[in-house]
Amino acid sequence: MKPFLILQLRPETEASDDEFQAFLAKGDLREGQVHRIRLDCADIPQNLDLADYSGVIVGGGPGCVSDPPDQKSAIEARIEAAVLGMMPQICAQDIPFLGCCYGIGVLGAHLGGCVNKERYFEEVGTSDCTVTGTGAQDALLDGLPAQFSAFVGHKEALQELPDGCVHLVSSPNCPYQMIRYGRNVYATQFHPEADSAGFEVRIGVYKDKGYFAPEDAARLVEMCHASDVHAPELILRNFVKVYAHD
Repeated sequence: MKPFLILQLRPETEASDDEFQAFLAKGDLREGQVHRIRLDCADIPQNLDLADYSGVIVGGGPGCVSDPPDQKSAIEARIEAAVLGMMPQICAQDIPFLGCCYGIGVLGAHLGGCVNKERYFEEVGTSDCTVTGTGAQDALLDGLPAQFSAFVGHKEALQELPDGCVHLVSSPNCPYQMIRYGRNVYATQFHPEADSAGFEVRIGVYKDKGYFAPEDAARLVEMCHASDVHAPELILRNFVKVYAHD
């Protein structure tokens, strides 16, 4: 099997490592089946050939593509430029791609869609997601119930569906929870890899990053552990099943 390329955008090692292990576990992957690049630590190799991979998975991160350039740290700007720099080839060649959380902002920005903080931001917690009629026919949503809960926490969101995209999953507070461009390029606003233990890690890491009041951390951890969030991980497993090839 060709490996999957996993690009991670989190500068915080604890959160990045936990996310990576979640991608492996929920995607039913072994470390030898992936090529991991932490973009805060390393550049994308100039000789990297996407044809050598079964697909690309992009993780989440604290950055926002809609932030003005002067509000982005040097690391955030470099990470964003690296991921956006790959999107023309991915979209033009319809390369299998799954962008998680931050990935929907990257895809939307590349396609010229409206990504900002005006509406549809969601506090850290769970979102009640509904599979659309189109989504019910999509292979990546095979086996998911028509309605499911997913972990969310984001400051920006797609304000409208970009040209060329189809709408796969919605929610009351943030309509564009999952979209597809072409046949093989996917992005989710929610975190398909996240479970309660993983979200507890992120709550601890990001409690001073403006997602919630720091004094709410304990309450949010309790909420996460009381939530029944399992269905979204099937998206990762389906992505691997559909696109894994020699």
